[in-house]
Amino acid sequence: MARRQVLRRQVPRTLVWFSGGVSAIVLGTTAALGGAPQSTSIGEAGIDALRLHIQPYNLIGRKIAIGQVEIGRPGQFGIDKAVTHNRTVPLTRVFFRDSPARMNANVDGHAQNVASIMISAAKGLQGVAPGARLYSSAAGTPKRYGQPEECLSAQYVAEQNGGDVRAINFSFGEALRQDPRPNATLDGNALLTQCIDWSTRVHNVLYVIAGNQGKGGISIPTDNFNGINVAFTTRLDGVFRKLDFANLGDASGSGSAIAGIESNIGPRRAIGLVAPGNDVSLVTLNGNLTTSSGTSFAAPHVTATVALLQEYGDRQLRQSCKQPGCSLPWTLDARREQVMKAVLLNSADKIKDTGDGLALGMSRTILDKNNRSWLESDAYSDRKLPLDTQMGVGQLNAFRAYQQFSAGQYLPGAAVPAIGWDYRTVEVKAKGERIKEKGEEVEDRKEKGEAKKVEADAPSFRDYVLEKPLQQGSFVSATLVWNRLVDLVDKNDDREFDIGESFHDRGLNTLTLYLMRVEDTDVSQSIWSGISDVDSVQHIFHPVPATGRYKLRVQFQRQVNEPIQPYALAWWTVPAR
Repeated sequence: MARRQVLRRQVPRTLVWFSGGVSAIVLGTTAALGGAPQSTSIGEAGIDALRLHIQPYNLIGRKIAIGQVEIGRPGQFGIDKAVTHNRTVPLTRVFFRDSPARMNANVDGHAQNVASIMISAAKGLQGVAPGARLYSSAAGTPKRYGQPEECLSAQYVAEQNGGDVRAINFSFGEALRQDPRPNATLDGNALLTQCIDWSTRVHNVLYVIAGNQGKGGISIPTDNFNGINVAFTTRLDGVFRKLDFANLGDASGSGSAIAGIESNIGPRRAIGLVAPGNDVSLVTLNGNLTTSSGTSFAAPHVTATVALLQEYGDRQLRQSCKQPGCSLPWTLDARREQVMKAVLLNSADKIKDTGDGLALGMSRTILDKNNRSWLESDAYSDRKLPLDTQMGVGQLNAFRAYQQFSAGQYLPGAAVPAIGWDYRTVEVKAKGERIKEKGEEVEDRKEKGEAKKVEADAPSFRDYVLEKPLQQGSFVSATLVWNRLVDLVDKNDDREFDIGESFHDRGLNTLTLYLMRVEDTDVSQSIWSGISDVDSVQHIFHPVPATGRYKLRVQFQRQVNEPIQPYALAWWTVPAR
């Protein structure tokens, strides 16, 4: 959700009311774009994406499709009069739900602002990924419950570009009070939330959601499992690094959020990442510059960073070997949404490196509203909490995400380098074998009803042994992600969501992550671990106690649905000197 700030300059103000799934009062100011400076939210003071635009990286998101779903849509040149004299936000296609957009209909200033952060080509205000292909759909403003239309819009965007859309931005949402379920709570089972988690898996697309839980928030679909929810930071000493007080949905301050109503049911936390969102520079429909604040403008920084990384990944995939029998240096796993999520989370800034590299070269210390760093959070000290309530794992850093991703994919079994990632599966039992549950033998069933929760009789695991000893006092950062399994209840068997259809939550398997000495085999001897039993992410950020050889273990801990679980893992360590 967005709130627009009044600039210090004395210029005329405008008041606009957006209605629908999210409504916000917008106080804004505009200025001519010609002499405007480049937005600091995209530069070194923000997510440091501008560095990737120039040599030797030369990444601007070329040929990478990303999406946008909102109540309204940006204006497209040649279709809408509102942008007749403004070509600075070059959209690829625009839609109304699941059909082509009507001329001059559903054009919205908020959607235009969000799109400009992602793909603006203005000389004075480039977007994060000005070369990306942006597909945008307006879900409309139904007076009634609108989640089915919003799901339809998301599905349609995900199917564009030949079904190859890498990330979709949601800078809007539905208020919980609009959900028609009796006694609705933030349990992950609102139709739109289930739609997001289903589409993530079926369309292989990463959903980036503006995180607005709390009283007055637009909390659906922030209770999703498979996407990334984003909160926003403000400047401190000229650098984006402190959580803005306007963020909703954390338990700090005078009182805790009401569980299930203003925050997720149980201990599962909502925010995965933070990004710049206070007083950021945007482009309006008429091509002028404005500034505004909110999670609405933090989320597109993350979405568009995916386009930069995916351009690099596709570039690597095209570098095929000329000689027979030579394989590609990368695999199509680089396009997996789980890989993008793991890379973005694991490379986030937490604490500023002092120059010795022990804090993984991080550029700044991120502070919550109470000026506490990640090292002072309960997520740092509790193995069952992968995410801080306010800041998730930290702040998006596009350049560090590039460093994490470009390190490449490495398989378990063989020794792996200090930085890397992988996409793999773990399996409880071979297909058709029996699994013990409370002393009884039960068949591995494929029932359509609610899946039985089965503790793995002998949990399968994969070890990633680091090839070099790690430096004492250095930090290990490792992130494991996997998906909740949601199926479409497909009444007409067309494999697509239609108005009137629903979804079936088949639950979340539990994977766990361990940092261990290379010689140890028992996870009870681990140095640190991520053992949340409610999240679809485990995160380790922990110092190395002594210089030596270490490994990361991914373990299938608890089966709820299928016995084979795909996952992505990213790691960043410091070799001994």
